[in-house]
Amino acid sequence: MQLSLILNIIAFAAFGAASPAVRHRAIHHERQATPVALAPRATSTALCPSYNGKSYVDSNSVSYAVQCHYANNGAVIGSSSSTVNLGQCMTACDANSGCSVALFHTVVNMCYLVSSGGSNSYNDTYNVGVKSTTTSSAATSTNVAVTFDELITTTYGQSVMLVGSISQLGDWAPASGVAMSANQYITSNPLWSVTVSLPVGTSFQYKYVVIATDGTVNWEQDPNHSYTVSSATTVSNTWQQVSTASSATTTLSLASTVTGTVTATKTTSAASTATCTNAPSARSCWGGGYDINTDFDDAWPTTGKTVTYDWTITNTSMSPDGYGREVLAINGQYPGPTIYADWGDDVSVTVTNGLANNGTTIHMHGIRQYHNNGQDGVPGVTECPLAPGQTKTYTFKATQHGTSWYHSHFSAQYGDGVLGPIVINGPSTANYDIDLGPLPITDWYYASVASHAALASHTNGLPPEADNALINGSMTSVYGGSYYVSPLTQGSRHLVRLINTAVDNHFVVSFDSHEMEVIASDFVPVVPYNTTTLFIGIGQRYDVIITANQSPGAYWFRADVQDTAGCGTNFNNGNIKSVFAYSGHATETPISTAYTYTQRCTDETGLVPHWDSYVPSEAAVVFTELTTDQLQANNADGSISLYWQVNGTAMDVDWAVPTLEYVKTGNTSYPASANVIELPTEGVWSYWVIQGIPGNPYDVEVPHPIHLHGHDFYVLGASTGTWSSADASTLNYDNPTRRDVAMLPSGGYLALAFETNNPGAWLMHCHIAWHAGDGLAVQFLESPSTISSYASDFDSQCSAWDSYYNNKPQYLQDDSGI
Repeated sequence: MQLSLILNIIAFAAFGAASPAVRHRAIHHERQATPVALAPRATSTALCPSYNGKSYVDSNSVSYAVQCHYANNGAVIGSSSSTVNLGQCMTACDANSGCSVALFHTVVNMCYLVSSGGSNSYNDTYNVGVKSTTTSSAATSTNVAVTFDELITTTYGQSVMLVGSISQLGDWAPASGVAMSANQYITSNPLWSVTVSLPVGTSFQYKYVVIATDGTVNWEQDPNHSYTVSSATTVSNTWQQVSTASSATTTLSLASTVTGTVTATKTTSAASTATCTNAPSARSCWGGGYDINTDFDDAWPTTGKTVTYDWTITNTSMSPDGYGREVLAINGQYPGPTIYADWGDDVSVTVTNGLANNGTTIHMHGIRQYHNNGQDGVPGVTECPLAPGQTKTYTFKATQHGTSWYHSHFSAQYGDGVLGPIVINGPSTANYDIDLGPLPITDWYYASVASHAALASHTNGLPPEADNALINGSMTSVYGGSYYVSPLTQGSRHLVRLINTAVDNHFVVSFDSHEMEVIASDFVPVVPYNTTTLFIGIGQRYDVIITANQSPGAYWFRADVQDTAGCGTNFNNGNIKSVFAYSGHATETPISTAYTYTQRCTDETGLVPHWDSYVPSEAAVVFTELTTDQLQANNADGSISLYWQVNGTAMDVDWAVPTLEYVKTGNTSYPASANVIELPTEGVWSYWVIQGIPGNPYDVEVPHPIHLHGHDFYVLGASTGTWSSADASTLNYDNPTRRDVAMLPSGGYLALAFETNNPGAWLMHCHIAWHAGDGLAVQFLESPSTISSYASDFDSQCSAWDSYYNNKPQYLQDDSGI
């Protein structure tokens, strides 16, 4: 596979100075990437999708009902790592007398042997076979797969449970029943479905119940349904209207007692976390069979709900810290409107470019955009810029939950205002009472970031110093302004969603006299831990819980730029603060004392993902190295141009001809300056080392926040030293930190891995705007033969941009374009 290699981030004149001297291309080199393929799964591939929903007879003449991309939640009684496909997993199940379900994990090639009583639910990394007949002498009972289909119209957030008179259906207790799936639900056919493994000859009664968003349990009307198991089949029912005389209503929560009101009822003292209701005392819960234990890379709900937003970007004047300057604002506000959605919602954002002399795009930072690459919002990669006066609608499904932000990816434009928070409600790893919402922190410049970026690209000196910083759009200065105030309720636990939306500044945040309980890094839930200070790099997010357990009063929240450590400078450093005030103290000026710490530009350690996962580390693993350095080139007119290179090339995209245009037309002659790295094979692990090296002619080595689009990556290790192949054995492959932004230490290396399971052209870049604008980026072209997610307005958007850009625009592209 041919590679043109490089790394990058964001910078360019948005509404600032005209284009300076012509940029000079550096020589690029090519390297070979050698990701490790997973073990062969030929038989499994033949079973799925060919046998999906059908019976398959294995080598022991045992019949199984096959469901592709489904998992079973029955009790695991054994496992085998020697199998390489679902067929072999079935054979292993035959040899275990208690096994009724063969469950095969297609990513790690692990076979799980499951006893009877479980139900199947959608999960795209598993294939499952449920025994329907048994002729193996090792088997002691005959189970068959019975699918229950129920037509019932539900509203957003509701879930449906199957409960009945046998233990497999919960003994009439809704909390112990079987959660049904709405994966096939549409308005015209509101189908809920679940497949259960049941012994032949079993007779039972059953009903369906609807769990409301507040935990209320609504039973369908009498009579009970009756059924005797004889063979694998599908049982179809329609909701029996609830009778006010006979229906039962109760509140379902963790550790509650639920009593049905139909015959043969039984009480239970523990509710399944997959069916309980999200509440202050049960934040691990969600609903519909999903909870904090659901890895959102594997499965997510489908709510059927679409949340919509309508934005217009205009040039306006604002004074967030008392100093007036031009701001590129969304709907006249900064930060822009927060996108709020629930896990599994569809999100639709219509953007109108009301800027007179600039293009724009919107990138949903950290959003996986699973099989939705055309909506990633990167000019020159996934789309052409949105021309002045044009309108575009971005759509995505909220397959993840947690905190993030959106921003323009049109050069350094986000630094002048085009950004805002994203909040996707979902389960969490610790309980809290009050969600205080997002708290974005950014550096702030009185001259436009666009003009700073243009000058920085041609200056032999330190990067621009920020004039101030803003916390949720507010700060004080000699010109006025005010501190942002967050309310605290005595004795309550408050969720705070921290986001670094800066151009150049990295922060350590702290909350005087209070600890922070960290529960998520970027989108990924982590095992909770307490800290008094927290490093947050550009683009990173942390969900933290603050308990109001101190004497009522007003306390400083501090965001310190790590200037002495070398990752940003700010004129107002030491006074970048907001106020957290207990009830009745909102107008007080805090007198609290800061925690002491040592400045640093390195990531938090000990970030343990809640989902226990591992990255293959066998001897065949080969890391591909990407070096990054600064080149200072002399121009013919005596000026200089700065480039941040990856493997000797600085990214420079063509806004008018995005990478997806090449893919769409079958043209594989990608420009060397596009820094395209092809990853043609799906379902393989790829391993990368990013190494900082001395520049030319000066040794400029600084930390870089590295961000990958389209994926979380696994952070296997980082060091201030020089990488060697021997370092591979020292890395952490066992449940390593997982996130979408990680710090590359100054002069050191960062080792990463991710799986190629999301076709598209995905940018990986430094999130310091000056560095991105100077070319520190690559794009991974992943499985191009299967990319099909082009935006419906791809061609018309590019045509409009061509018409605008070829008609003497005021500003021309002067940087990498991203």
